[in-house]
Amino acid sequence: MRSRDEIAALIPHQGLMCLWESVAEWDEARILARSDGHRDPAHPLREGARLDAVHLCEYGAQLMAVHGGLLAQARGGRARPGVLVALRGVELRAARIDELPGALEGRARQLAASAGSWQYEFEIFHAGELLASGRAAVMARGEDTARSGA
Repeated sequence: MRSRDEIAALIPHQGLMCLWESVAEWDEARILARSDGHRDPAHPLREGARLDAVHLCEYGAQLMAVHGGLLAQARGGRARPGVLVALRGVELRAARIDELPGALEGRARQLAASAGSWQYEFEIFHAGELLASGRAAVMARGEDTARSGA
């Protein structure tokens, strides 16, 4: 189990913008994480009193970042920063998430990885019900793009 502090050490997202609070399990291809932060009135993605389900795409993208960070750490390095370049096949099955009473559970699976890009599919659940799913692509940014890594 990885804590929020351990997660924050792996990704550029800090403070409340680090959306996942724990990693329950992970391996070379998959990650499972949990969060209760969607109910926090200070959530950085809230607009007024609402946190719309479209923000679950950010939760999915952060699953990718956490997984990449864990892979890089396991290999003795740090993950390169990346930028989200595409979302595909996104399905949202809720309008908003701020009123959901229990934890969110996120699952992601790496579909492809190269020296400069990664593709994942993600699913976000609440109480066993699928809230969002889709695929996301990230490209490495900066001078490290040519080097291989997580």
